[in-house]
Amino acid sequence: MSGQTTDEHHEGEAKPARPGGMTRLRNYFLTGLVVAGPLGITAYLSWSIVQWVDGWVKPLLPHYYNPDTYLPFPMPGIGLIVAFIGLVFIGFLTANIAGRTLLSYGELLLGRMPVVRNLYSGLKQIFETVLAERSNSFKKAAIIEYPRPGLWAIVFIATDARGEVAHKLNDQGHEVTAVFLPTTPNPTSGFLLFVPKQEVIELDMTVEEAAKLVISAGLVSPEYAKLAVLEGEALDDGQKAAGGGKR
Repeated sequence: MSGQTTDEHHEGEAKPARPGGMTRLRNYFLTGLVVAGPLGITAYLSWSIVQWVDGWVKPLLPHYYNPDTYLPFPMPGIGLIVAFIGLVFIGFLTANIAGRTLLSYGELLLGRMPVVRNLYSGLKQIFETVLAERSNSFKKAAIIEYPRPGLWAIVFIATDARGEVAHKLNDQGHEVTAVFLPTTPNPTSGFLLFVPKQEVIELDMTVEEAAKLVISAGLVSPEYAKLAVLEGEALDDGQKAAGGGKR
């Protein structure tokens, strides 16, 4: 009687419906789009950058130095290589005393031009902040409550507040740090915020992983190693407890 009831119970259970042909086709298409989309966009942007640099540099090369003169087909990337070598050579010259002296005279000349000096000083400060090895900017990702308590946003920690901002806020008893709040899906735009240090929660993920999380609108989340370790420890403890209970 019990076996008959069990058989009837299994017969009454509805088997999971298999996805139809159109559903499988749609899933395959979306999977292919996820795989091929980033690859295609990366290849397109890389090729566009190479062609853009070649378009600027190749016309400046002497005719006998341009490999396109001798080859029956254009050689892409020559302008990029020449530009790289030129930048390395400029950096080498600037590292010497003569190069630094020449650079200081050039900056002094630019400092006397009304509009150009503001543009040059702003661009120079940005490049020094982003590219200089001595800069610690954007080396940490964090979360803060924004735009109101209870809502959280990912930010990139820039540096401690300096200058007048730090002086004014320190007088009010606030020790703040400067953070950059990126927007989705374009993390290059965003907001500069000065947040009290105790309200900034640093994350273990890298800036690149946080940027991917922002760009994907939360769909691409990096793995959290500590969470996996904790879950493994909890699983081991549960197995040990179950083993002890059986005894």
